[in-house]
Amino acid sequence: MTTAAAPTRFAALRDRHSRPYLFAAGLAMMGDNIEHVITYWVLWQKFHSTALTGFEIISHWLPFLLLSVTFGGLAQRYDCRRLIQIAQVLFMCVSVVWGILFATDTLQVWMACVLLVLHGCAGSLWAPAEQLLLHDFAEPADLPGAIRLNATFRSLGILFGPAVGSVLLLGLGPHFGIWANVVFYLPMTILLFRTPFTGHTRDGVAMGAGAKPVGGPGAAIFGSVRTIREVRLAPAVVSMLVLSGLMALFVGGAIQVSMPEFAVALGAGSAGLAYGVLLFANGIGAVLGGFLLEAIGVLKPNVLTAVLGTIFFGGFILLFATTGSYWLAVVALVVAGVANMASMSFSQSIVQLMAPPGERGRIVGLFSTVSSGFRTGSGIILAVLGAIAGLRGALAWSALILFVGAIVIGLWTWWDVRRDRRAPALP
Repeated sequence: MTTAAAPTRFAALRDRHSRPYLFAAGLAMMGDNIEHVITYWVLWQKFHSTALTGFEIISHWLPFLLLSVTFGGLAQRYDCRRLIQIAQVLFMCVSVVWGILFATDTLQVWMACVLLVLHGCAGSLWAPAEQLLLHDFAEPADLPGAIRLNATFRSLGILFGPAVGSVLLLGLGPHFGIWANVVFYLPMTILLFRTPFTGHTRDGVAMGAGAKPVGGPGAAIFGSVRTIREVRLAPAVVSMLVLSGLMALFVGGAIQVSMPEFAVALGAGSAGLAYGVLLFANGIGAVLGGFLLEAIGVLKPNVLTAVLGTIFFGGFILLFATTGSYWLAVVALVVAGVANMASMSFSQSIVQLMAPPGERGRIVGLFSTVSSGFRTGSGIILAVLGAIAGLRGALAWSALILFVGAIVIGLWTWWDVRRDRRAPALP
C-alpha cells in the first residue's frame, strides 16, 4: 500500500485537534477500568457469585459482537462527536447509578446485570465513531500513526486505571469512589463541543451518503453477515478481519484471567510485587510499542507487517505459556505487548484506508465486531481447552493456533495477490 505523502512522526500529537482528543480518550479509558475495579470488587463482596463474575466478562464484550455493525452504521449516518458524547454520558450515568445503589445498599443481581450491559453498550457505541473521527483528524499518510497513538493512550488508561481505581476504592470508599470516576469522562464530553470535525469532513461525503439504513434487532444480529455480503471487500481487508478475529477468539482476554495460575507456576505466588509485574508487563509492552513504532516510523501498514506482528505476538505468548523462567516470562509478555500493538494498529489502518467512504462506518463496525466482540468466545475456548490440557496448556495451544493461523493468512493473501497479477486484463 502506498500513500501520496510520507507520514509525519507523532503527527496526531502535533495537531491541535487530535492532541487533546488522545489525552481525553486515555482518561475516558481509565474511567472505564476504574469502574471495573470498584464494581467488580463490590459485586464479589456482596454476592460471591461466580456466575455473576462470568457475566461481567460476557456483558462487556457481547455488545461489541451484536451491535458494532449497527453502531458503525450510525457513525456513518450521524455526527460522530454526538455519538461519542452519548456514549460518555451513558458511562457517567451508569457510574452515578452504581454509586446510588452502593450508598443505599439496595443493589440486587438483576440491577447489576442491567448496569453491566449498559456499560458494555456504551463502549461498543464509542468504538466505531471514534475510528471515523480519527480518520477525519488525520491525513491518509498519518492515519496509521493516529490509530496507533490513540491505541497507545487507551493502553495507558488500561494500564493505570486499576491502580487509580484501587486508590479511589480505598481512599473514598465504593460509592464516593465511583462518583469521583465520573470526572474521567468529562474531558471527552466537553472537548467534542469544540472539535470541528464530525467524522465525515475529510472525505467530502455527506453524513449518511451511501450508508444503508440502520435497522432494529435484525441489524444487530445479522448486520455483520449482511455487510460481508453487500460490500465487496478487498482481500487485504478480509485478511485483517480474519487475523483480528483469530487474535480475539483464541487469546483475547485469556492472558489476564490466566495470570494467577502462571504466577504460581513460575514461583511468584498469586499476590505481591512479582505477580503485579506479570500483570504490568504486557500492558507496558503495548504502550512502549505504540511510542516506539511511531518514533521509528520504519514499518508501514500492510498485510505483511500486520501478519508478522501477529506471528510475533502468538510466538511470544507461546513462549510465555511454556517457559519455566519467571524473568523470561516477563520479557516475553513485554515483547508480546509490542507485537500486539503493531498487529492491531496495522490491521485497523488497512481496514480504514481501504474501506469505501460510503461504507466505512459499517466496515469499521465489522472490524470492531471481530476484534472486540469475538473476545466473548475466548473464555469458552479457554474453558474447553483448559479442561483438556490445563490452564497453561490451554493458553499455549491457543497461542500456537494463532501463530499457525497468522502464517496461513499471510500465505493466502500473498497467493491471492499473485494470482490477481497473473490474471489477464479484461477487454
